[in-house]
Amino acid sequence: MRTLITSPTRYLFFTGKGGVGKTTLATSTAVALADQGHRVLLVSTDPASNLGQVLETEVTHEVRSVSGVPLLDVVNIDPEAAAQAYRDRVIEPVRQLLPPAAIEQITESLSGACTTEIASFDAFTRLLTDASLMEDFDHVVFDTAPTGHTLRLLQLPAAWGDFIDTNPDGASCLGPASGLQSQRVQYAAAVDSLRDPATTTLVLVTRPEPAALNEAARTAHELADLGILSQRLVVNGVFSLTESTDPLAAGMQRRQVAAMDNLPSELRSLPIDTVPLQPHNLVGLAHLRALASGVSGGPAATAQPPAPPQLPSLADLVQDIEAAGKGLVVVMGKGGVGKTTIAAAVAVELARHGHTVHLSTTDPAAHLVQTVKGSLPGLTVSRIDPAEEVRRYTDRVFATKGKDLDDDAKKLLEEDLRSPCTEEVAVFHAFSNLVREAARGFVVLDTAPTGHTLLLLDQTGAYHREVERNSRGLAGRATTPLMRLQDPAYTKLLIVTLPETTPVLEAAGLQADLRRASITPYAWVINQSLAAASPTDKLLVARAAAEIRQIQLVAKTHATRTFLVPWMAKELSGVDALTEYVGDLSVALGPQAQAFGKRGERAILPSPVFLDRG
Repeated sequence: MRTLITSPTRYLFFTGKGGVGKTTLATSTAVALADQGHRVLLVSTDPASNLGQVLETEVTHEVRSVSGVPLLDVVNIDPEAAAQAYRDRVIEPVRQLLPPAAIEQITESLSGACTTEIASFDAFTRLLTDASLMEDFDHVVFDTAPTGHTLRLLQLPAAWGDFIDTNPDGASCLGPASGLQSQRVQYAAAVDSLRDPATTTLVLVTRPEPAALNEAARTAHELADLGILSQRLVVNGVFSLTESTDPLAAGMQRRQVAAMDNLPSELRSLPIDTVPLQPHNLVGLAHLRALASGVSGGPAATAQPPAPPQLPSLADLVQDIEAAGKGLVVVMGKGGVGKTTIAAAVAVELARHGHTVHLSTTDPAAHLVQTVKGSLPGLTVSRIDPAEEVRRYTDRVFATKGKDLDDDAKKLLEEDLRSPCTEEVAVFHAFSNLVREAARGFVVLDTAPTGHTLLLLDQTGAYHREVERNSRGLAGRATTPLMRLQDPAYTKLLIVTLPETTPVLEAAGLQADLRRASITPYAWVINQSLAAASPTDKLLVARAAAEIRQIQLVAKTHATRTFLVPWMAKELSGVDALTEYVGDLSVALGPQAQAFGKRGERAILPSPVFLDRG
């Protein structure tokens, strides 16, 4: 962290999984630079930004100063507002020129996650290219960089050509990208800035955990392929044992050391900084300044272990799921929250109870095979391979739409199919087969990180609307995958999160997106809870106490049902370990259960008030 503060480039981009500490580290760096006399603009492009909470000040889409840091200004780019502004800019010029049906089709093509991603990039490049604004600042610190997905999209030459207009059926992101043409020069300059090591540093924020490190490695590789080579790695939350008699603490340190010893090759050549695990939530200028200076507050001397939250366990969740005898279980959440482990544990336990279970994943990272080692009667494990699905989809498109095209048109179609969103469309077809299979037995689906999954669900929704348009006389006879996902008797959708501020915010945002698609999550699973594991190490005790507020927020505000899974000292790999895992996760009820509500014999949480979606 010291290099970022003592020798900063003009632009600093902090990127990484949700919950790894991007916002905290970006904000701490911005405050430190401003304290040194630099004029700094701090920009958040994170849809689940908690920037205002960290700074303890209101942050809006307008640039404003930060009280207590005279040289620091801050602004938040709201992705949804940016997407709406982007749609308006694309649609308004043609609204009076095209029939309503055409306008509806354009609006629908601009309704997905691709558009939101592009619009966010559009909004932040306007900041980069606003000369009058940039004259006011020495450094710009971004909380969340543009993804490799967005940058690859902007490099597709077809996005700037007339092919979009002549190929309205192209299933890619090029429709949403059609509004980019007027800013082509602006975007090219922004991408060039990202590639210039004298101008830009990209900071990969991670935690000393295999999933987070693997994600950082993929990001490093992806950005390097795009020519963005000025990268640094910051490993946040490094734990040092303070209580040798606590097996939980010893297990945490052992797992972190093993993760760092097996650092992915893509990260080994990068400059690496480490930031120690803090005992408290890093909120407020005092804590941010202490973090930048390398001073840790240390665990509170009087900290007492919090009473373990009394909530149903993973074993209780499996019991609820298997009551139907069959159905689809979809496990969703941001990367790094433990979706794969939860999905695998649920599938293994259902199979142990004698059910036929198909466990599969749409996650490009595909940790499922490593998690489920060994075999179990009734359990089938598979993976939807995005590359293979793209190949099949591309072959099918060329066999139909491409057969009558001339050579130039075929080249453009081939380029269109290299769009990042083609993968989402291709995976959708395999996903649909899994959804149908759940009519005969249990299908447990470990989904990709949220952004990918929402793109997939966008395609599900588009297919659903297309069926509705083309089956006016078949009302009630056509069943689409979206209808299956909307049916609570068919699908139980689980949202997995961690008991921390950013993962809970992101999970709440995911739930809101699902509800807009008329999909109601069955339950939330709060994973890797220290509070539920009862540590005795002072630092972990302090961390556990900080979790209670987030656990209560989920249980009382967000979820209809909440299940709690404690942090485990050992890695979970293999059928036997997963079986033991579920068996060990019985959380006994106690007096605290009354605080969360109780129905019957187990703590089931009260339903929240559902707002009218109309």
